[in-house]
Amino acid sequence: DSRRGLNPSRETLASCCSRLCSQDYLKTVVPSQLLAERGSNLVVINPGSMNVRMGFASQDVPFNIPHCIARHKNDAPKLSVRDQRLNCRAGSTHNAERERAYDIIASMLKIPFLGEVSPSENQPLPPKMGRLDGLSAQQNKDDSILTWTDVMDKSIKTSTSIERSVNSDADEDPSQSTSDDGNKPNSEENKYKEMIFGEDALKIPHSAPYCLGRPIRRGHFNISQNYSLHQVLEDLRTIWNWMLTEKLHINPKDRHLYSAILVLGETFDNREMKEMLSIVLCDLGFSTAVVHQEALAAAFGNGLSTACVVNIGAQVTQVVCVEDGVALPHTALALPYGGDDISRCLLWVQQRHRTWPNFKTDPMKKPIDMLMLNKIKEGYSQIRSGSYDAVSVVHSYEHEKSVGHQKTRLSALSVPPMGLLYPRLLIPEEFPPPPRPWFQDCDDMLEDTWQTNDGLSGNGGLGAWDSYQMLPTRVKKFDNIGLVEAIVSSVLSTGRVDLQRKLFCSIQLVGGAASTTGLAPVLEQRVLNTIPSNQPVEKVEVLQSRRNPLFIPWKGGVILGVLDTTRDAWIHREDWIKNGVHVGSGRKYKDSYFLQSQLMCYYNS
Repeated sequence: DSRRGLNPSRETLASCCSRLCSQDYLKTVVPSQLLAERGSNLVVINPGSMNVRMGFASQDVPFNIPHCIARHKNDAPKLSVRDQRLNCRAGSTHNAERERAYDIIASMLKIPFLGEVSPSENQPLPPKMGRLDGLSAQQNKDDSILTWTDVMDKSIKTSTSIERSVNSDADEDPSQSTSDDGNKPNSEENKYKEMIFGEDALKIPHSAPYCLGRPIRRGHFNISQNYSLHQVLEDLRTIWNWMLTEKLHINPKDRHLYSAILVLGETFDNREMKEMLSIVLCDLGFSTAVVHQEALAAAFGNGLSTACVVNIGAQVTQVVCVEDGVALPHTALALPYGGDDISRCLLWVQQRHRTWPNFKTDPMKKPIDMLMLNKIKEGYSQIRSGSYDAVSVVHSYEHEKSVGHQKTRLSALSVPPMGLLYPRLLIPEEFPPPPRPWFQDCDDMLEDTWQTNDGLSGNGGLGAWDSYQMLPTRVKKFDNIGLVEAIVSSVLSTGRVDLQRKLFCSIQLVGGAASTTGLAPVLEQRVLNTIPSNQPVEKVEVLQSRRNPLFIPWKGGVILGVLDTTRDAWIHREDWIKNGVHVGSGRKYKDSYFLQSQLMCYYNS
């Protein structure tokens, strides 16, 4: 129809995409015909707060790399982290609320309360205990240990080597190398690697002079007094450039032969999306790029055109309803907790049960401790009735020369993931909003206004950061609402009984924590019980994922990119550099409500 000058309706497109995205079709037609034809030069990027997923559209799964970078600092006496937190520790009020939430969960799951001692905690190990992958304790200990990153650069490189290419055809003799400034190759400043990326950056020893930067936290740019907008953008550019060269092996001079698909979460505001587009087109050199909503991509990634998408990320959980291939903006909610909070809650539960070894485990100060807790959570956490204990080997990374370990009984492992339903059990870190001086030389992320359905301006007349916590025009944020209430509120806000019934039977869980065993049946039961009695809904169903829930939004970006033959919404590099893209031009984002139907313009500053 597009070749004949006709514009098919959204419903027609959604129906076609739903059929094309079916599992059988993807296994046959898409890989053999479309992916081979169009996928080899498409790079799909799905950035998150903790990880970034990147890969060719022709890949089955993307590379999933921690979204961080550590830079060597001569004036840094030890490892430092750029994050500026408002609260890192739970106060007495928080702890009281947390303990009350624990008791509610304990009563529901029929496990001991905090004031009680589980009989299994003072008895020999029972025969029915959980183990990772069914391996022996010795295998578990060897497999789960994290080794410190070697921060010393064996072959001396200049500080700009990462900007050119990370590939080398031949090894150079370090003894024959000299630095550009004439220093000897074994001088102090040349002993350390200039930059370290991904998981290696999280395993840097405490005494190493590095500064760890995580450019995205809690679904937004991690801008603060200690982390400028310029540095955030530079870190994003450098991380993505490293992945393109090191993981995808795309030479910078060949980037113009490739196109990029950005799959972005609903929490990002317009300025943040614009900056990421500028990085992709201007700095990384892609010829064209397009932005797709993460919720919409998740629906298509699972072969759906209508669904209530629940994306449980590392630090933010998002709930968005999609109808016939269109995300409904008034249904979007953002909950400021995720998988990382479950991991920290797991540590708190074990310490309250006195089952954790006498190790100084501190995931807030030591990134390697958070890595260890995430591995334990992924291996053991599940929701089930009754006491569920397991045996694991816990490691201590307090001393760099030796890693201590102890075989430990983990108790009440069903409690931490229940924090998704009872968020008072979780104590998320809080980050301050960016200070206004960082935006004096360019447009503010939230300074622009546009008209909403009720005729009010986007920021309601408030200052940019006065309305930051709620973002009423983009996505609603709630601190103490549980996942069940969020799903019910999101679906009921559609206002149509037929659509509500369809959405309640099409709940889709994506993200890392979506794989938690037992979460789906608990959500089904509790959502059904929470729906008001005057609503004619008799059934709630959480759909089974067709692939790893962690990669579904990325895969949806692949599908949307491969099936988009007209590319009307794609932005060309030359157009972006020269004019930017704005409402009224021929190029709009047709599948993204916050880039399509608003009066806010996209201008390149």
